Amino acid sequence: MTTTTSSATAIRAGRTGVTEQAADAAVDQACRMLRLPTMCARFAEVADAAQREQLTYRGFLAELLMAECDDRDRRRSARRITAAGFPREKWLQDFDYTANPHIQPAVIAQLAACAWVTKGEPLCLIGDSGTGKSHLLIGLGAAAAMAGHRVKYVLAAKLVNELVEAADERVLSKTIARYGRVDLLCLDELGYMELDRRGAELLFQVLTEREETNSVAIASNESFSGWTKTFTDPRLCAAIVDRLTFGGNIIETGTTSYRLAHTRAQRAGQSPVV
Repeated sequence: MTTTTSSATAIRAGRTGVTEQAADAAVDQACRMLRLPTMCARFAEVADAAQREQLTYRGFLAELLMAECDDRDRRRSARRITAAGFPREKWLQDFDYTANPHIQPAVIAQLAACAWVTKGEPLCLIGDSGTGKSHLLIGLGAAAAMAGHRVKYVLAAKLVNELVEAADERVLSKTIARYGRVDLLCLDELGYMELDRRGAELLFQVLTEREETNSVAIASNESFSGWTKTFTDPRLCAAIVDRLTFGGNIIETGTTSYRLAHTRAQRAGQSPVV
């Protein structure tokens, strides 16, 4: 019988005088068996702190269990962020509102609470290139993932290509269902290139699958009136605009380059004037 097993047996039998070394070994073994990595790693630290602060047994146990729960939440959030497929890290707290006065911090803070995602509402970020649309799109997507929502980020052109390939391989329904299951679909760079009728119709199917059930957030450099350049069929264009705006949130990021103003401010070491 190993030392760890002997220690655990002694503790279960309720024997007195168990050494701290044996107790630590038994706790370590139990945590590994129960798959409690944070409790295993932090047990000694929390036990020492509890002794210094004269916590009750209940208080010590609560501290240890909450440490495990908090760490599990962090790991789950990290997995959701990874699964979203963001091309780079962008956080809302890093957005420089002084670089683009069109963006209201209070509005973004309200969206960061993710009530719109829970309700399945759409979000449209409309503005010229470099005005911070992608930063906000990724940042809000990350906030939704941190809040427990399943999120997927994809470029509009890449999604259309994937749908066309899925249709050719006769797995379109499975692909549409996969995109339909996530709580928030972040569609970036919509409007940067013209879509043929087939591609536009396939994208419309994805939007219809999600309508009023799961949220879609898009970033586009074109105003809605200019979407006919992307969706050349007027009726299909109108239907897509309707899907993305009905009961949704629309934020216009303007024409002043956020990226340029932010870069100039960093180089100057002061807040930008725009």
